[in-house]
This record gives sequence, structure tokens and C-alpha cells, in this order.
Amino acid sequence: MTLARDLVAQIARSGPVTVAEYMAQALLHPTKGYYSTRDPLGVAGDFVTAPEISQMFGEMIGLCLAQSWLDQGAPAPFVLAEPGPGRGTLMADILRATQSVPGFHDAARITLVEASVVLRRHQREVLAGFDVASVDTIAALPEGPLWLVANEFFDALPVRQFRRDEDGWRERCVGVSDDALTFGLSPVGPQPALDHRLEDTRAGDVVEWCAPACAITAWIGARIATQGGAALIIDYGDWRSLGDTLQAVRGHAAADPLEAPGCADLTTQVDFEALARAAAPAAFTRLTPQGIFLERLGITERARALAADMDAETLKTHIAAHQRLTHPDEMGNLFKVLGLYPANATPPPGLEP
Repeated sequence: MTLARDLVAQIARSGPVTVAEYMAQALLHPTKGYYSTRDPLGVAGDFVTAPEISQMFGEMIGLCLAQSWLDQGAPAPFVLAEPGPGRGTLMADILRATQSVPGFHDAARITLVEASVVLRRHQREVLAGFDVASVDTIAALPEGPLWLVANEFFDALPVRQFRRDEDGWRERCVGVSDDALTFGLSPVGPQPALDHRLEDTRAGDVVEWCAPACAITAWIGARIATQGGAALIIDYGDWRSLGDTLQAVRGHAAADPLEAPGCADLTTQVDFEALARAAAPAAFTRLTPQGIFLERLGITERARALAADMDAETLKTHIAAHQRLTHPDEMGNLFKVLGLYPANATPPPGLEP
């Protein structure tokens, strides 16, 4: 039986589920969930992330983290962590770019936060030769100063959606109609977590709230504030959530989010303001477009250096990759970067307080 049929039967028995509950089942069901059953990346998968586009992305991230580590006195040991590391490509590029930074590799306790057995297998292959640990949750990371990068991690966490009415908020839910999954709305009710959104919304507006993202960021912020380190959160979204941003991607094309749960990737745009607020007492940087961040770190100079020995066809692909990562009409403006760091330290390179 498909996950869709399971959900229809569950809802028929117990009533509608929240969008967050639906996303959690569709993405993380132990035997039928999207991330539990496949490798979603690359041409053969459903989407491509920045590390898969060009090695330059991970190299810039690696040098940023290493310089931040040096700026805080090069503590040893420290935890070098990545939640949602995909195939391990980003971490591999980080480690290659930092191999000449004195003491960095010796001090790093490389730890991947990954629950997928399928992806853990890929990560072990890509990072063969490095001492890499894997944990299931952020909270299971070992103690110590923490340097962390989360690239396209928060966008896949389950969100609740609320539509504002004149009298309050109605939660968007997933129910059943004519034996198929469909969206509906709950009765009006108070939502204290959204009290601050009454100032900038009006009747009919949709606001998304991701409690897991705030809890994870609160944990990261507390660790960095008390033990040192820095975090780079890189994702698509903006400073404040507004509107229904739930989308499904299957075979590199948009799909109906309710059509085939477990067979398509589900994401929403990240509310960076909520993450920044949750990170206290850690300090946070200005939200910066990915293209500007990468240019400040020197990606164009790196692109020119790599291009020197390329043949015409490879150079064409290389130029296209640089443009895709940095151009305002591609990933350059769509993706944003938020940095977290101790209040008594300097922000990570490429970012401003």
C-alpha cells in the first residue's frame, strides 16, 4: 500500500492532520518516506544543491569556517558539523579547501547529522580517508566549540501553516475528500507564537511557523554562545515568512504536494527572522544574499584560477556554474546566508553584524 493510501486511511479514522504532520510523514516515514528510501540528489534524483553544482561553493564555505576558527583562537579540539549533508560533497570540498590551514584538520571532530541509511552510505564513500562520525540529531553532537554549516537543511523541516481571519488564525490542514488528500482549514483559534505577526498581516494572509527549526537553532545558538564557534545557515527564503510557500519537486519539476507523498521532495521557504530570534544569546549577522556572500569570499578569483587549464567545453560548464551560484537572477538572490557567532567575537568572513 502506498503512503498516500495509508494517510487517507489514517485521516478517515482520526481526522485531518496539520501540514507539519503531513510533511513529517511524507519525508521521514521509516519505510515509505522520501528521505528514508532514496538518494534525491543529482541528475538521476529530483534536485541539485549548490555543492553539486561546483566545488567552488564548498571551498568558499571551508575557508570561511577556517578563518572564523582562527579568529577565535583556533580552539582544539572543535566540532565541525553539517546537518543534512546529502552525499557528503560539501564536507569533502570543505576538507579539501582547508587541508593547508595549520592545525585545522587535526583539531576537527567531523560529525554529520544524518538519519538516512541510504545517504550515510554515500557519505562514507565520499569521505573515505577521514575520521567521520554520524549522529541522528543535532542534540547528539559532541561537546566543544562548534563550527557548523547547514545548507538547504531548514527548508525541509515540517512547518505549520496559518491563515489569518478577522478574528484570529485558522490552521491549514490535510484532510480527505472523495477518497483523496485535500487541504482544508481548522476553526479559528489563538496562536500566541504568531502574536507579533498581527502587525504586518491582514485577513487572508498565510504565515508559516516551523517549531523544529526554532528549537534546533536555539540549541545551536546556546552552544555557540557558551562554548564558541560559528554557524552558517544557507537556504532559500527571506527575513520574514509571508504566504504559502509549500512546494513539491519530483524529477526536477514542480509537482502537487499532495499527489504522491513519499515520492517527491517537500520544502518551504525559510523564515530567517524566526531563526535569528531563536538563536539568542548568540549574535546573528545581517541576512546576506548568497551571491554577495560568495563574491566577498573570493569566488570569482577562484573561478578564474580554476579556468586557466580548462578546455572549451569544460570552461563553458564552469562559467555556467559560477553564474548559477552567484547571479541575482539565479541562486545569487534566491538563497540567503545567516551567520551565528558569540557576541564577543567577530562575525564569520563574508558577513556583517
